[in-house]
Amino acid sequence: MSLYQIIYNIALGMKSGTEYLSYGREIVTRWCYEKLVQSDNNEIKNILDIGCGKGDDLLNIQKIAAKRCNLFGIESYEEYRSICEKKGIKTEGLNIERDTFPFDTAFFDIIVINQVLEHTKDIFFVVSEISRILKPNGTLVIGVPNLATWHDRIILLLGQQPSGIKVPGPHVRGFTIPGIKNFVSLDDYFKIVDIKGSGFYPFPSFIAKFLSKLFPSLATSIFFLCERTEKAGTFIEVLNTRFYETNYYRGEQN
Repeated sequence: MSLYQIIYNIALGMKSGTEYLSYGREIVTRWCYEKLVQSDNNEIKNILDIGCGKGDDLLNIQKIAAKRCNLFGIESYEEYRSICEKKGIKTEGLNIERDTFPFDTAFFDIIVINQVLEHTKDIFFVVSEISRILKPNGTLVIGVPNLATWHDRIILLLGQQPSGIKVPGPHVRGFTIPGIKNFVSLDDYFKIVDIKGSGFYPFPSFIAKFLSKLFPSLATSIFFLCERTEKAGTFIEVLNTRFYETNYYRGEQN
C-alpha cells in the first residue's frame, strides 16, 4: 500500500460521522422556509424535490414551515418512492435526462435538487425542465459536491484523481462555485441570490461547520439559492446560441 493510500484511509476514518454535512439539510430547509414565510397569503405552496431519496429534505421543510405545503418528489429508485408515498409525498419515477417532467408549466413555488446534478450528463435538459415548471420568481435550491474542496485540491496536486469525481464512480460531472454561477446564469433564466458551503472533510462536525461558513469555496459541498426570472421560454434555448461540440439532448422536437 502506498503512502498516499495510507494517508487517504486515515482521512476517511477521521471524517466518519460527518458525512451528513455534505447534504446541507439545514441550509436547504432554512432557505425554503424563508421563501415560504415571505409569502403574503395563505396559499398552499407546491414544492418539488428532484432526486428526493427517502424524502428527508421535503419532510424537514414541511416540519418547519408555518403553512401547509404540497410535497412532490422525483426518484428513480422504486424502494425510495414507496417510502416517500407512505410519508405523503407524491412521487414520480422517471429519467430526468430524457423524460418530460409530468407537471404543468409554472406549477411549483420551490424546487430542490440536492446532490443530483453531478450524476447527470444532459444537464441542459434537466435545468430546462426546471425552468419550465418553476413559477416566475420561484425558488430553486441546488446542492452539489465541490470539485474545488480543499482536500481535493491537495489530492489533485499530488497527481491523484479527485475524490469528488472518481473513475470509476457515480459522479460524471464536477462543479465549483464559479462553474455553477456561470452555468445557471446563462441568458438570465435564473439569478443567484446566495451561496453557502457545508462540510469540511476530514474535520469533526463542530470545526467543519465553522470552516465551511468561513471558506465556502473550500467546503465539501456547495449550495446555491437561485430565483427564476420572468424571462419567457426555457433554459434549453441556451443551446441555440452556443456550440459546445457535444450533442446535448434537447427533448422531443415538434
